Amino acid sequence: MPGLLRGVVRTAAIAGTATAVSNRVSRRQAGRWARQEAQESPAPPPQAPAQPPPAAAAPSMEDKIAQLKELGTLKEQGVLTEEEFAAQKARILGS
Repeated sequence: MPGLLRGVVRTAAIAGTATAVSNRVSRRQAGRWARQEAQESPAPPPQAPAQPPPAAAAPSMEDKIAQLKELGTLKEQGVLTEEEFAAQKARILGS
């Protein structure tokens, strides 16, 4: 029996070593192929500059009034502080 057990352990050790070596060789080869493909692949063509989005139409006076009323409501509800309200009001009236 000891001889049989020794044979099984020896076979397992050899198989484990072979598997580890095989996996390492596979990873190294995959890395070489990836580097080779990166060197051989042509550079992507330069892209044309993106067109800027069309300028948004200036908000009408009715839109500004509606936004100011909404800001006033938010301020009354306590959502906006006085400073936030003033900053947003200046932004709306400045546009």
